[in-house]
Amino acid sequence: MDIVHYNEARKIWQRIARTDQNIEMPTDAELHARFLNIFQVGSYYHYIFNCITGTIESVSDNVHEVLGYKPDEFSVELLLHNMHPDDLPYFMNFEHEVVNFFAKLKPEDVFKYKVRYDYRVKTAGGNYIRLLQQVITIQSDDNGAVLRTMGVHTDITYLKAEGVPQLSFIGSDGAPSYHNVAVHKVYEPTKEILTRREKQVLSYMVQGYKSKEIADIISISKQTVVTHRRNMLNKTGSASAAELVMKALREGWI
Repeated sequence: MDIVHYNEARKIWQRIARTDQNIEMPTDAELHARFLNIFQVGSYYHYIFNCITGTIESVSDNVHEVLGYKPDEFSVELLLHNMHPDDLPYFMNFEHEVVNFFAKLKPEDVFKYKVRYDYRVKTAGGNYIRLLQQVITIQSDDNGAVLRTMGVHTDITYLKAEGVPQLSFIGSDGAPSYHNVAVHKVYEPTKEILTRREKQVLSYMVQGYKSKEIADIISISKQTVVTHRRNMLNKTGSASAAELVMKALREGWI
C-alpha cells in the first residue's frame, strides 16, 4: 500500500516541477540563505527534496535524534510507511493543495512562500511523534515551476499532542499569509474492512497455507479459520479464495 501512496505523491510533485528532466542544485550559499527563513522550535532535521524525481537528495545527521534512523536510511518511502494511517490522507491532500496554490503564483512570488503543516510519524522506537513540516522553494525555473525544496521537520509533540493536521501558506516580502487553509479532499481515508484476525488468516492464505495448517499455526480451530475465510469472501465481494488473495495483494490489505 505504501508504494501506491508514493507513486501517487510522485505524480503530484511532478506537476509542481513541470518536467521530468533532472536539473543541478543551487550552491551551498544560496541554500544557507533560504534555510535562515525557517524557524525551529524543538528537535529538528532538514533535508533537500527533488520534486522532479520525488526523492530526498540529502538529510542532516540529526534525523537520527528525531526519528532514530540514520541519514542513509531516511527516504520518502520510509516517511510514508511510518506516517500515521489517519494522517496519510491529510498529507496527500495537502500536497495536492500545495501544487494548486503554487500553480496560481507569479514566477517571482514562488520564493516568497513557506508551506507549513503537521502530521504524526512513527519513530524507529515504535512511538508516534508529531512533526511540523516547513518547506521553502530553493530552486525554480523561469516559469515558476518548483524544482527543489528545502524542508525542516521539527518535533512539536509537546506543543500539539492531539488534533488534526493543519495546512498554512506563510508569505514573506509583503506576500499575504493563509492560515489553516480549507483543503479539497482528493484522497479519502481507507476504511478497514477486515479484522485483525481475518488479516492474520489472510496473510497465511497468501503464502499458500491450507485452513488446517493455518489453524495449527495460530492455535484456533479449523472451523474458525473456515468461518473467517467465508466472512472475508462476503466482505470483499470475492467469489473465491484465489480472487480474495489477488484483491489483498492489489489493495494492500495485509
